[in-house]
Amino acid sequence: MDLLELQTRIKESVAQAFPGRYWVKAEIASWSPRSNGHCYLSLVQSRLGKPVAESRAMIWKWKYPVLTRFFEQATGEPLRSGITVLVQVQVSFSELYGVSLFIEDIDPAFTLGEKALERKRAIEKLTADGYMDMQKELALPDLPRRLAVVTSLTAAGYQDFRNHLQNNPQGYAFRLDLFEALMQGEQAPASISAALMDAAEKNYDAILILRGGGSELDLACFDDFDLAVTIATLPVPVITAIGHDKDVHIADMVAHRSVKTPTALADVFLEAFQAQDVLLDRLGQRVMAAARQVLSREELKLGGAESRMHRALQGRVSALEMRLQKSLGRISRGLLLKHGQVAALKDAVQHRIQFAALSRISAEYSKLALKEALVKASDPRNILAMGYVLVTGKDNKVLKTVDKVAVGDRIGVRFSDGSLTAKVDEVYSETSDNHKVNIA
Repeated sequence: MDLLELQTRIKESVAQAFPGRYWVKAEIASWSPRSNGHCYLSLVQSRLGKPVAESRAMIWKWKYPVLTRFFEQATGEPLRSGITVLVQVQVSFSELYGVSLFIEDIDPAFTLGEKALERKRAIEKLTADGYMDMQKELALPDLPRRLAVVTSLTAAGYQDFRNHLQNNPQGYAFRLDLFEALMQGEQAPASISAALMDAAEKNYDAILILRGGGSELDLACFDDFDLAVTIATLPVPVITAIGHDKDVHIADMVAHRSVKTPTALADVFLEAFQAQDVLLDRLGQRVMAAARQVLSREELKLGGAESRMHRALQGRVSALEMRLQKSLGRISRGLLLKHGQVAALKDAVQHRIQFAALSRISAEYSKLALKEALVKASDPRNILAMGYVLVTGKDNKVLKTVDKVAVGDRIGVRFSDGSLTAKVDEVYSETSDNHKVNIA
């Protein structure tokens, strides 16, 4: 028996053993559309990572466009190598090429089902190993402004996010650094993981994963187990914005937080800054109220001290006048008794005594006027009216030195006719910055 006769018998046996069509589950190992319209494939089956079966397959040119279009419309992903499929085949044997499988039909529901099963197993393992809650234990800063973005440079979602965040009407400033990665396909999980680990080595407040909408299989990379482990174990909060409202991926589950669209993600950070603005406004109002209370108390104290000092000085002057009158009377009576004929001398003495008394009274009035002037000069209202201001810091205390002020602090400024709050942009010290000019 020659080889051709043997091959002919095998062909007849194959035709008898496999007369119909059969549904076969296999992975597409290679995919090669030809210029003549036919498509040649290699189908494999593996166990424990090793191939245990392999066969050549072919789709005729009159079936190829129909089957590929049908599969892509159903799954959102084109037929390609690396995916597991359920195909209907007809077994054929050629004396020259051996066994071949001619693909007649394909079931896209099977491919989607395989993905769903893999996803379920990944979720169960991540939950059992404690990865689901790791990111939730991290804290996002009150003002997260240093942001690492993992996405594709040409992604529409990234441009929407960037425009919405950086062109905000409040003028909040953010630092955005792009870490490019593939966002769909077989290589996407490894590419995204590499970008995440690269970003985690730098000083960022949060790492963001952005991807616009797509088909279920387009977004299947975000259900990858290894990618989920990478996200969960990063020391920086990871926030995802992947797909549409109906899509919830494993990457969303293990992340610190997830939102549905890139624009919604931008709102997360804008709202954080707005909340801090509201808090600062409330603190400013409390500082001003406390400053007004302090000023009111000091004004009352100053007014009471001024009144007490005036009454004390008036009493002292009155006592001195009474003592002086008594002294004058005693002196006058003594002189009259001792020298009855010295009226001229009495007048002279009386004049000197009166002059001395008036001089003393004038001196006391001068002291009183000086003290009144000092009291008025120390009145904060008069100081403020001269153009000076009263500045309070974040602890509601009056600032007497720039050493307690830092750039970005909120301060309160009291004028004679009102007050305001301000934010410190620059701080100058006479000891170290005397060459600088305050341009504020």
